[in-house]
Amino acid sequence: MTATDHALELARTAARAADDRLAENIIAFDVSDQLVITDVFLICSAKNDRQVRAIVDEVEEQLLAVGAKPVRREGQREGRWVLLDFADLVVHVQHEEERAFYSLERLWSDCPAIDLGASE
Repeated sequence: MTATDHALELARTAARAADDRLAENIIAFDVSDQLVITDVFLICSAKNDRQVRAIVDEVEEQLLAVGAKPVRREGQREGRWVLLDFADLVVHVQHEEERAFYSLERLWSDCPAIDLGASE
């Protein structure tokens, strides 16, 4: 099983949105073979809590513009690691310290990376 075209397009839109707010190290993995709850994980980081929130706001705004609404949002109050669940896509926006500590990309490195185009 591979990620749907819809999930891939959402991931690319989210990556562009994160890039617009200067997110760093934007990567995505096709987790559809490992998880039944989603197709794609997109991970990016920011230097501070304020930037984490700005990235989250921009991702939500741009995905809403293409008809995708988050079904769940976690961590927004703390601003250190915000998870946005769009069903087919889960976006992780992490403060760089949390990114280094939890190393999600290492956990999911056996999953295929997704080409995000110019947003990478």
